[in-house]
Amino acid sequence: MIQPLGPASPFPADWFGLDAVTLAQRLIGAGLYLDGVGGLIVETEAYRRDDPASHSFRGATERNRAMFGAVGRAYVYRSYGIHWCLNIVCDAGEPGSAVLIRALEPNAGLEVMAARRRTAAPRLLCAGPGRLAEALGVDRSHDGADLLAAPFSMTAPNGPFALSAGPRIGITKGVDHSWRFGHAGSRFLSRAFRTGEPG
Repeated sequence: MIQPLGPASPFPADWFGLDAVTLAQRLIGAGLYLDGVGGLIVETEAYRRDDPASHSFRGATERNRAMFGAVGRAYVYRSYGIHWCLNIVCDAGEPGSAVLIRALEPNAGLEVMAARRRTAAPRLLCAGPGRLAEALGVDRSHDGADLLAAPFSMTAPNGPFALSAGPRIGITKGVDHSWRFGHAGSRFLSRAFRTGEPG
């Protein structure tokens, strides 16, 4: 589990201008909340504009328009027609980049999350992007929203934290990139990192 070392600090907005791979690592331990419900980010995946696995790889569309907009905004899409997924638009120098938020360690609004997820097991509230979005109440209406303005809020990581890295999950292109990052040893990950994966 992530143990905060002291009071939370405001999230540094200039981090959103970083490239997706760097931001995906720095986000570990940051707080992410929607209407006060959320927790600490423990798992992310990076997607760049030149990445064949990215929704932006073939250019701007109505669906991915937020990815080509201002950094620090939400890009929300539905996966397999079932689950909403929350991404953070980033990289001021390369529009079309984003970081998928894959898992949180929940620490605020657990009763609300439990009702939405229909489970009280903390481990199952936000372990996976679909579960996370459902627990926080994320939907298409949040696409393009400023993640540092109501109803969202974020706090800076209060680390440093040990990181694990490995291949991204559920893709068939760009599989050679170890662009999934997580808090090493966290029980709130969507999937454990394999032994021997670079960290």
